[in-house]
Amino acid sequence: MMSVPVQFADSAPVAEDAGRLAAARRELAQRIARHAPVDGQHPCAYPGLSFVRFSGPSDSSCGIYRPSLAVAAQGAKRVELGEDVYEYDQRHFLLSSFDLPVQARITCASPAEPYLCVALDIDPQRLGELIGEHALPPAPEPPSMRGLAVGTTSLDLIEPMLRLVRLLDTPQHLPVLGPMAEREILYRVLTGELGRRLRQTALPAGASSQIARAIAWIKENYAAPLRIDDLAQALNMSPSSLHHHFKAVTAMSPLQYQKQLRLREARMLMLSGLLDAGTAARRVGYESPSQFSREYSRLYGSPPLRDVARLRSGESAETAP
Repeated sequence: MMSVPVQFADSAPVAEDAGRLAAARRELAQRIARHAPVDGQHPCAYPGLSFVRFSGPSDSSCGIYRPSLAVAAQGAKRVELGEDVYEYDQRHFLLSSFDLPVQARITCASPAEPYLCVALDIDPQRLGELIGEHALPPAPEPPSMRGLAVGTTSLDLIEPMLRLVRLLDTPQHLPVLGPMAEREILYRVLTGELGRRLRQTALPAGASSQIARAIAWIKENYAAPLRIDDLAQALNMSPSSLHHHFKAVTAMSPLQYQKQLRLREARMLMLSGLLDAGTAARRVGYESPSQFSREYSRLYGSPPLRDVARLRSGESAETAP
């Protein structure tokens, strides 16, 4: 029997890439820590780029994830969309393709090794331009997919993200070189394992475009009565098709989506001190104070007044990537 020699030709490049990835991750964590010296979300000089830091595990909190890419350099986070659960850490990134109400909590963090993440908003217009300019194959309209997904953080992705973050130290170069790094980041995602999902959002027509328009309408008119038949007609969809595709993307019905937006806005109005619970409920479209209190307690875990008092004592009201 003839033996086959073991091939080691690729071991050195693989080890080299692993070393470069680990070094890039360490540098990214150090730079995030510098730009986010205290817990919370920190915007920066480059539009759409922000840093997040938490020094310990957190309770579940509610928020809206915009279309964005979140790359964790240290620690881990759990995100819930409806009944779906997404977990990401230093080896995985989170991609949000639509505006989505989520619940999230930090699962791995400590004062010595805090959760550190960089998030980049995704502009659908820039995305479409990039696809058109480089003749990237458009995604065929598949069955609608969830608006959240987790992918593997590769060296090809983390290097341009690191270059973009480094540019904050040379602000004179940021206006020219920043968009170039951003384009490479988008390109890497578009041509990677989640590229089909991201290309879906840039389609000018089809179910994904219709659901994006439905989400935009509900966000702009969350306090108004939501009539599914009227919304479906405006989108040139049947009510059943609207419901099916909307739930496929958001893991909830249009009415459930509207409810989360209403409760979030009411919470922010009360937290700001501008309105009491009853007035906030009416402002966001509730006619029944008791229904508002029940649904608020179901989402946030306690009645409005108790929840707002807890938040004012220092706990975070919103979740960030």
